[in-house]
Amino acid sequence: MKAVGFLNSLPVDHADSLIEFNLPDPELRPADLLVAVEAISVNPADAKRRIRTAPDEALEAPMILGYDAVGTVEAVGPDVTGFKKGDRVWYAGDAGRDGSNAELQAVDHRIASLAPTSVSPTAAASLPLVTLTAWEVLFDRLQVRQDETRASVLVIGGAGGVGSITLQLLRKLTGHEAIATASRDDSADWCRKMGAHEIVDHRDLVANTRANGREFVDYIAHYNGLDLHWDAMCDLIAPQGRISSIAETPEKLDLCALQGKSVGFMWELMFTRSMFGTQDMARQGAILSRMARMVDDGIIACTATKSLQGLSVETLKNAHRIIETGAMIGKLTITF
Repeated sequence: MKAVGFLNSLPVDHADSLIEFNLPDPELRPADLLVAVEAISVNPADAKRRIRTAPDEALEAPMILGYDAVGTVEAVGPDVTGFKKGDRVWYAGDAGRDGSNAELQAVDHRIASLAPTSVSPTAAASLPLVTLTAWEVLFDRLQVRQDETRASVLVIGGAGGVGSITLQLLRKLTGHEAIATASRDDSADWCRKMGAHEIVDHRDLVANTRANGREFVDYIAHYNGLDLHWDAMCDLIAPQGRISSIAETPEKLDLCALQGKSVGFMWELMFTRSMFGTQDMARQGAILSRMARMVDDGIIACTATKSLQGLSVETLKNAHRIIETGAMIGKLTITF
């Protein structure tokens, strides 16, 4: 099969930052689906992994990137239930296995579901990774309840892929107040379209949040620049509130700053369940199944804002260039 990957961590404009390979078709594990990939999206995680994985020494075998995918099932393993050849599925994959930048991909059926039928594969490819991340942040890590008294949720990085879904889930599934950070008119408009009740400029987060008469927020979903926003979050979070972040940092942070308020801090990594084969690994397939129904019912909107064409080195390099600017609103997709 044709695939695009890398052996060395190189700047995106280097000739060998991404390379085309011909590899054997994936071997299926008992619980796997073999999927002919139709469309993918490119995430910041793709660029980060390309840059960080092999900075000093070449990999022994090419690493195939890619997480989000929509495609058609070509074969199923003996332990697979609920899927058959010809089904169109979607998933965000497993960071410990070859990714979706390839003609074929093997994926555990427990972290996949049938794809929505009302939108194109390209549009659907914008959702799996950000949906799983946003859902896990809100309902698994922050433990936001859908039926509790109205609370305030600050979404830092509201115009990005995960922020866009977080705002939609808050608006459509809860009665909570969604506050999104944005510093440009276009990103602020996007956040409002996604469901934000209120916009605050992250460049002076404390002052701009309190300018609207709000001293504290009950929850914070944090998606960008943890060290940049740590002090502000410690100031703004309500007593007994909760913070969850996906944004790692090399800086040392003062976790004790949260002690006086009895605040909980929870990391979120969407790949934890698949990496460790947790007992609740199939929850990801269930989340994607529910999201597919909500897309088909018109409750949740796809967030693709830019689409490229073709499984090629140049297409994927162009996608990485765009992602590395850090200015992407919504999601970038590629149709194979």
